[in-house]
Amino acid sequence: MPSTDTTAHPASILVRGQILHFLADPGPEDDPAAWEYFDDGALWIVDGRIHAAGPWEALHAALPPARRAAATYYDYRGRLVLPGLVDTHLHYAQAGALGSFGRDLLDWLGGAIFPAEASFADPGVAERTAAFVADRLLAHGTTTASVFATVHAHSVDAFFAAAEARQMRVLCGKVLMDRHCPDALRDTAASGAADSLALIERWHGRGRLRYSLSPRFAPTSTPEQLQRTGELFAAWPDLHLQSHLAESHGERAWIARLFPGCRDDAEVYARYGLLGPRAIYAHALHLDDSQRRALAATGTAVAFCPSANLFLGSGFFDYAASTAAGLRVGLASDVGAGTSFSLIRSLGRAFDVSQATGAPLSALRGWFLATLGGAQALSLDDCIGSFQPGREADFVVLDLAATPELAWRMGQARSLTDQLFALMILGDERCVVATHLLGRRRWARP
Repeated sequence: MPSTDTTAHPASILVRGQILHFLADPGPEDDPAAWEYFDDGALWIVDGRIHAAGPWEALHAALPPARRAAATYYDYRGRLVLPGLVDTHLHYAQAGALGSFGRDLLDWLGGAIFPAEASFADPGVAERTAAFVADRLLAHGTTTASVFATVHAHSVDAFFAAAEARQMRVLCGKVLMDRHCPDALRDTAASGAADSLALIERWHGRGRLRYSLSPRFAPTSTPEQLQRTGELFAAWPDLHLQSHLAESHGERAWIARLFPGCRDDAEVYARYGLLGPRAIYAHALHLDDSQRRALAATGTAVAFCPSANLFLGSGFFDYAASTAAGLRVGLASDVGAGTSFSLIRSLGRAFDVSQATGAPLSALRGWFLATLGGAQALSLDDCIGSFQPGREADFVVLDLAATPELAWRMGQARSLTDQLFALMILGDERCVVATHLLGRRRWARP
């Protein structure tokens, strides 16, 4: 079994296992140059960052004897070691409303979600939920997430504090919502901007934390609030931004009434300067190719939320068309419309959706989507998402035989890609053996 290290940043860590990571999107043809796999592989981690990845024998032999002897060693032979999973969109305050009934998006929001978020007026609720969600993310192999809090500024403090205590790399932001919502969840354009600025100054760039401006979606913000948000986004060149886009057919007519001259929410976001390389929008279901290309031209990314879209009956995201248009796409649980924190389960649902759109998602492209693809979508691929030298050493260890069904299926697997596909379809959080942050094991399966 792996040893247990006790220092905050072990000087040197050696990991042995089946190492898989991606260098680029494999594309629809599964480009072999886009990924690396070492059946008996190694990671050498120095001060929390990847120093080298490669075959165990070669890398182990190349290490200076003194460094090799002093290293903390994790033996994960027979396990798959991947970069930590990246969840590009979730609402931590909705954890208590998982599995809540709704006839459609608006019915579900009013009946289950707004009451759940209103309870976060109590800072204690925010703190307890933040700790629970951070722990569950690690238990599901997720090491980075883009997270919506609630309209309450202290809800952001609570989640950032929980993430900081665990050394997770996360984005988070206060919901901005000054109309078409319950009074208990309504801010104003002025208070929303002031709260956001204070939170930015308190948390943005602190350790592994970054702030993400978070207007809920266009109809719940006035033009003044969107204008102020765009001004903040422009004033801080490394800020992030997250919201929702083209989630339901009913939005288009509503947008036209609320924002004369804009035919859809993408045009609204463009009008107020809310698109760009560090902006990510969840769903993007009801777009045509011209809209996808226009969005891609701005550098904006989208979050693919298959579980949530199926649960609410919102529609099918066209991953193949979106990437062909040049959009960066990440995978998302979208808790709490999504029904699990598991991005492995989400990959299975992503395949179901891809079948419905006529472009089946391959195993290699699926695991890229959950790792480096998510890092690229969040503009964090210079930090995380692969095992290239200098990247932060976040990784997840997976058991390909975690259930009797998986074990039986793996006994019939004909290739690595066959194994990875079976894991994508049949796997879930029970496959997670351990989750590491900056090289250090932060969660282990009992």
